[in-house]
Amino acid sequence: MMENMYNLNIERAVLSAVIFDPQVYEEVASSLKAKDFYLPFHQYLFTAMEELTREDKPISEEFLISKLQSMGKFDEGLMIDMLSANPITDTKAYMAEIKAKSIKRAIVTLATEIKKVTIEDDLPSDEVMNLVEKKLYEITQESTAQDFRDAKAITIAAIAEIERLKAMGNSKLIGIDTGFRNLNDKTSGFGKGDLVIVAARPAMGKTALVLNMALKAIERNEGVAFFSLEMPAEQLMLRMISAKTSIPLQALRVGDLRDDEWERVSSATHELSQKKLFVDDGGYATIHHIRSKLRKVKSQHPEITVAFIDYLQLMVGDGKRSGDNRQQEISEISRGLKQLARELQMPIIALSQLNRGLESRENKRPMLSDLRESGAIEQDADIILFVYRDDVYRESKEKEKEMKAKAEGKDYKSEYVRKVEEETELIIGKQRNGPTGTVNLLFQKNFTRFVDATIGAKHEIVFEMKEATINMPPI
Repeated sequence: MMENMYNLNIERAVLSAVIFDPQVYEEVASSLKAKDFYLPFHQYLFTAMEELTREDKPISEEFLISKLQSMGKFDEGLMIDMLSANPITDTKAYMAEIKAKSIKRAIVTLATEIKKVTIEDDLPSDEVMNLVEKKLYEITQESTAQDFRDAKAITIAAIAEIERLKAMGNSKLIGIDTGFRNLNDKTSGFGKGDLVIVAARPAMGKTALVLNMALKAIERNEGVAFFSLEMPAEQLMLRMISAKTSIPLQALRVGDLRDDEWERVSSATHELSQKKLFVDDGGYATIHHIRSKLRKVKSQHPEITVAFIDYLQLMVGDGKRSGDNRQQEISEISRGLKQLARELQMPIIALSQLNRGLESRENKRPMLSDLRESGAIEQDADIILFVYRDDVYRESKEKEKEMKAKAEGKDYKSEYVRKVEEETELIIGKQRNGPTGTVNLLFQKNFTRFVDATIGAKHEIVFEMKEATINMPPI
């Protein structure tokens, strides 16, 4: 049965092709690694080729023998077999066969490991599942080798990158675009592998902010995974459509739209339907579920650059230890999310609640100690952002005064005026690799939309349709 797991003749053919024509090495090395070869001597020979290339030395018979001898891995008989193999000109099919058999061996090895951890080590089932999913994800990544790209494809990609950078102005990004220029200036973008916590009290626009981030990401043709534990995907999409079209969310909810607004909705929904947005709105999630689903969708859609979770406190632990309290459970979740972000090399942005204790303070701007059931959140997070709108408290205070006056039979005229755009402070409470501080945004409540605050500038965008151009406030 093992003969289905390897083919020494094919391995020899590929390696001898490199020896007879060293220029072939780059093509082979782009698809195969030393571990993909079954015979140990073939692995050593490929490793010797890699080292000679790094040392800028020729991949020739003499240098290979010398390198293998220095490694203590030279075998004269096997080397003679290698040199006597018939050279091939088209290595692509041969390399594909080597890779396919390597993957089969990896799966067999995984099956053996599953048996060991399940029966001999007697690990809990959720830990076994996590191990299996992680290994399968690694095997899947190994099987998707990218071929060379031609000049046309590279040129198109380069122009697209230039246009993206132009649209961002002078912003210099190291990580993933946050969607807000003012925040990019402070953070240089979200880093691959970062755990980002966005925290707020209710009514501050906790969800709206990350939906805006998600919308801007898919508009850049990036992939987005969104775990919604609080509301169905249809409601999330309504908010995105409102933000994109500048049609009030309430009007969308009741379908009270003019003809031109229907056209804008139709155009926006057609565009959004083509984007790489993946929403899980099951309403229940453990760290195990998040790991499993995100690994799967990431392997199927490598273009996914960021994941959002709304929100962290609605997640539950894996329940391995029944005596765990909620702080320990949240700590387990935050630590698991950080590890997953590093594994998938993408930022994970999780929403979090704040303790209501801050409501009793005179200054209600959040700080790190206000994180609810914080546990390890502060330690695990790379960036912690707090959303604060002073108008929320001012309006609430005016309503309390009005109700008190009415209860006492007095007239009360509120001086508070609702604004079209409310000033928002995005407070950077922690940034592992950068400064803390405050980023100024504006919240356009009718459209559930945040925009960068620019002093003295008019916020305007152009919404394009096939037959018309309509000027309206910005996304």
